[in-house]
Amino acid sequence: MRIIVDGFGGDHAPLAVLQGCVMAMEEYGIEITVTGDIAKLRQVADENGIDLSRMQLEHAPSVIPVEAEPTSLLKEYADSSMAKAFQLLAAGEGDAVVCAGSTGAIVVGGSLIVKRIKGVKRPALAPIIPSEKGAYILLDVGANLECRPEMLVQFGIMGSIYMEKIMKVPHPRVGLVNIGAEETKGGDLQIAAYRLLSECSAVNFTGNIEPRYIPRGDADVVIADGFTGNVILKLTEGLGKMLMNKLKGIFTSGLRGKLAALLVLPKMKSFKSQMDYTEYGGAPLMGTSRPVIKAHGSSNAKAFKNAIRQARDFVNQNVIGEISAALEKTKEESNKGERKI
Repeated sequence: MRIIVDGFGGDHAPLAVLQGCVMAMEEYGIEITVTGDIAKLRQVADENGIDLSRMQLEHAPSVIPVEAEPTSLLKEYADSSMAKAFQLLAAGEGDAVVCAGSTGAIVVGGSLIVKRIKGVKRPALAPIIPSEKGAYILLDVGANLECRPEMLVQFGIMGSIYMEKIMKVPHPRVGLVNIGAEETKGGDLQIAAYRLLSECSAVNFTGNIEPRYIPRGDADVVIADGFTGNVILKLTEGLGKMLMNKLKGIFTSGLRGKLAALLVLPKMKSFKSQMDYTEYGGAPLMGTSRPVIKAHGSSNAKAFKNAIRQARDFVNQNVIGEISAALEKTKEESNKGERKI
């Protein structure tokens, strides 16, 4: 198996990228291709004692800026490290892509260079987020600010397959984000999506889920339009950081606080580990014809290693094949239903 990694995506590239790639090759026994300016990659490797002999390097002279128009990946930045990674994946010269660059550009690359799975309306960005009962997948978080009801159904199908195959959650519960639990709550999108999800045999739809119950873990797959999902994601990140800062302040202020910290330190380390995004890797772009993993922009070496592991698992578990089969089955069931009517 060969994973293609954008060598210049992310705040700490290319050093953290190269370090994570070395860790992944040693731990998972996979082959890796890194894209980017080869001279710069070799310079950073030499300065930090990183052995590149087992990596394949593919030259790409430029880097697409985070603030650049996402579609510029196709023309103006077609020679960038990110574009090169997608071009190699589309050409079949690797099994998956890992990139920590611009989210918008990654969506463009996945949709227009790698292409979508047949039948998928729109790809969805889907991070794995810790909850009280483990973790849940949230989709979409920004790839599609506006959605149609059938898109939300596909999000539910794709998220369910990911949670079952990768996260090993049997019969994952699917919840539709809404302002109330009743099926008549929400706007036209939510009401129509609720009806379609209720009729879809490919998902274990448990109904609407209010945002306050999402962190509690009342659903394994949480679906929403990209605008709503992005708000949930960023609010969750902000609250998490605020909580950790408050706890740190309590345990570092005064003698009593420091003594208390010594008593609860093991449990706090365990809690911090459970809330650490680097443990999960990145956010899969669900719906592309080959696996694409969006690593966090601030990813360190550990996060890149886990994102590569995530890409490996995505390939090994044939998630894309499972999605294709589920969508085809859903289409057939829908056509039969229409004929009965």
